Amino acid sequence: MEHHYLLAALLGLVEGLTEFIPVSSTGHLLLGAHFLGFESAGKTFEVVIQLGAVLALLAVYAGKIWATLSAAPRDPAARRFIAAVLIAFAPAVVVGVLAHDIIKTVLFESPMLIAVMLILGGVVLLFTDRFAPTPRYDRAEDIPPSRALAIGVIQCLAMIPGVSRSGATIVGALALGASKRAAAEFSFFLSMPTMAGAFAFDLYKSRHDLDLSALNEIAIGFGVAFVTAVLVVRWLLNFVSQRGYALFGWWRIIVGGIAMALLLLG
Repeated sequence: MEHHYLLAALLGLVEGLTEFIPVSSTGHLLLGAHFLGFESAGKTFEVVIQLGAVLALLAVYAGKIWATLSAAPRDPAARRFIAAVLIAFAPAVVVGVLAHDIIKTVLFESPMLIAVMLILGGVVLLFTDRFAPTPRYDRAEDIPPSRALAIGVIQCLAMIPGVSRSGATIVGALALGASKRAAAEFSFFLSMPTMAGAFAFDLYKSRHDLDLSALNEIAIGFGVAFVTAVLVVRWLLNFVSQRGYALFGWWRIIVGGIAMALLLLG
C-alpha cells in the first residue's frame, strides 16, 4: 500500500511541477504512469489531481482576480482584459467538445506520439524564445482581444498530448508580440477557464467510469500537486523574465528523447 501512496505522491509532484511550465504536464503524467505501471480506474486519479493545480493558480492570483472583476463595471481596461481571456478560451470549448472522444481514446493512448510531440515542441520553443519579435505588450492586460483570439486558436494544438497547453499559449503569445513575462502571465489567466472547463467536462463524460475507491491515493496526489503548483507559479514569472524559455525547450527534447528510446527498446 505504501508503494501506491509513493507513486501517487510522485505523480502529484510531476503534475504540480509541469502544469504551468511549457513542457506538457499531461505528457509527463501519462508517460510517468505508463513507465511506473500506475493505473487508476476511469482515469479518476489523473482527472482529479489536475484540479489541485487549478486551485493553486486561483489561490496565488485570488487578489488580482478579485481586483479585476470588481473594477470591471467602471474600468474599460479591466473589461477588455476579461473579454480577451474569454475570447481566447472560446476555441478550446468548441474543439474540446467536438474532439473529446478522439483525444481521450486515441491520442492519450499513444506514448510514442507524446514523446514525438515533446521533442518537436521543444524545438519550436527554443526557436521562438530566440527569434520572437520585439515585444509590443509588456503586461498580460495589454494583449488585445484580436491577439487573444489567435492565442486561443493556437492553444487548441495542446489537445494533442505532449504539445503542452502552456507551451502552445506561450509560443503563440511570444510570436504575436508579448514579452516573456506577459506571455507566461496571460497563459496563467487563460488556463483558469480552460482547465476548469476541461476538468468539468472530463468529469461529466467519465462520470459512469469514475472510481473513488482509492481516495487516499487521490488525496495525496491532489495535495502534492496543489502545493507544488503554488511554488512553481510564484517562481516562474521572475525566472522567464530573466532567463527566457530555453531551459524548458531542452528539457522537453531530453525527456522526449529518453521516452522514445525506452519505447523503442520495449
